[in-house]
Amino acid sequence: MNISGAEIIVECLKEQGVKTVFGYPGGTALNLYDAIYKHSDEIEHILTSHEQGASHAADGYARATGRPGVCFATSGPGATNLVTGIATAYMDSVPLIAITCNVNVPMLGKDTFQEIDIAGVTMPITKHNFIVKDIKVLADTVRRAFKIATSGRPGPVLIDVAKDVTANTCAYTPKEPEKVKPVTDTISDKDIDKVLEYIGKSKKPYIFVGGGVIASGADKELLEFAEKMNAPVTDSLMGQGAFDENHKLYTGMLGMHGTKTSNFGVSKCDLLIVIGARFSDRDTGNTRSFAKNAKIVHIDIDPAEINKNIKANASVIGDAKEILKRINAKLEKQEHKEWLKEINDAKKKYATKVNETRLNGPLIIEKLYELTEGDAIITTDVGQHQMWAAQHYKFSKPRSFITSGGLGTMGFGLGAAIGAKVGRPEKCVVNIAGDGCFRMNLHELATASRYDIPVIEIVINNHVLGMVRQWQDLFYDKRFSNTTLTDKVDFVKVSEGLGAAAFRAESIEEFEKAFKKALKQKGPSVIECMIDKDDKVFPMVSPGGNISEAFDANDLKKKTK
Repeated sequence: MNISGAEIIVECLKEQGVKTVFGYPGGTALNLYDAIYKHSDEIEHILTSHEQGASHAADGYARATGRPGVCFATSGPGATNLVTGIATAYMDSVPLIAITCNVNVPMLGKDTFQEIDIAGVTMPITKHNFIVKDIKVLADTVRRAFKIATSGRPGPVLIDVAKDVTANTCAYTPKEPEKVKPVTDTISDKDIDKVLEYIGKSKKPYIFVGGGVIASGADKELLEFAEKMNAPVTDSLMGQGAFDENHKLYTGMLGMHGTKTSNFGVSKCDLLIVIGARFSDRDTGNTRSFAKNAKIVHIDIDPAEINKNIKANASVIGDAKEILKRINAKLEKQEHKEWLKEINDAKKKYATKVNETRLNGPLIIEKLYELTEGDAIITTDVGQHQMWAAQHYKFSKPRSFITSGGLGTMGFGLGAAIGAKVGRPEKCVVNIAGDGCFRMNLHELATASRYDIPVIEIVINNHVLGMVRQWQDLFYDKRFSNTTLTDKVDFVKVSEGLGAAAFRAESIEEFEKAFKKALKQKGPSVIECMIDKDDKVFPMVSPGGNISEAFDANDLKKKTK
């Protein structure tokens, strides 16, 4: 039987097990939206307030569930509004399928109304993209897109479909989705044995974990490996939750705002085993001095990452879960008592103390951890609040911390929280935002209230762009250029106007009371938390500095004396 191109797209989504899509309709997408209307009992469509919100929601859905997220947009500005969300997913290796509709094939390339070469625009920020001009290849294109997005190192794929292709008809034959197999053919016994050789010679090993461990589902294998190694474990921002942060071997995040223990420990170790991390500049600081005393073992699914930022002495390319299984099968139990004593002494020496005399970011995060019993999905925007969340909420499970790491997208968190809650409705989902981030996409509260999605938005309001101000304070001689946000916006009133329950907290007691009320709401809630404009994130490494030179507020005081 012949069906329309729009119907083929929907049937292919059903083949892939898609139950939810996020999007915003428009002229060229009318046929697709007509088809989704007819299948609304099988696929739920969440109408967001803006296309960027749809892409962030699909991203959050993917990160929370491990399944690809799907978003729709029309041509022209609808498609370009997806770009930031696609780039966010690309930088963090998130499986995302963006389906856009363009003008009719005869009108392509003629500056037609709302025409844009969205494939050309997104080429650098997608794993692959397609322009579909022939209905006969449409079904296979959608299937290929899902396979590409989810295989190997995950990433976003864009499918741009001409409007007349969605209207034309063609025979459609259902197919079972092709199973995505882990990448194992690149793993060699020689490479595994080289890693084991380095481990056998090491006196001071350290394990550094990235988001690749979460993507491969290797958290159990990682735990076995760390306990067999008896070595301290640190992680990147994207790796948080891959290793239980309550475990005695965990030493905190690495890098610019990582713990002194992790930064100093990695600087002293003689072997650094890196699993599923890409050596971001925010993790390494000055690459010339990073882990200069250590042999580097790099385990990653993407061969392009090996030796890209940091030269490795040994590497294994392939799926982290399978690689760790093979290493664990051969690895003998290690000791390293003296090294662990040194690390544990450092953990005691550099333990952070939270100021409990007034409301502040770390205090809010620690209270949030207590009130959720560490069992929430936390999404964030980008800035000081993001770092406080990473530092003070103890993530014990993968896919419980959702944040924009590579692109650093302000306005990401609320859409991501909506997607995460739709994907995992049984979980408490909390987005932590700064006031600068919140105002960028706060209109997505209307989306949450429209569908009664009970996400909780915590706005840590210091009336400044906190992280930028921190840099201006420390490195720009206090020239606070355009980072002060003292205006007449009332976030509580705005939130209520968008259909959310809203509260303001000026003490930790008021925050606790408001959060308990928010937990009982059937729709979204906003808690605005008022903190001081000069609160800072510590520890910190100066931009381009050595991670071994991490400093905190006490170090700054000593310098000024």
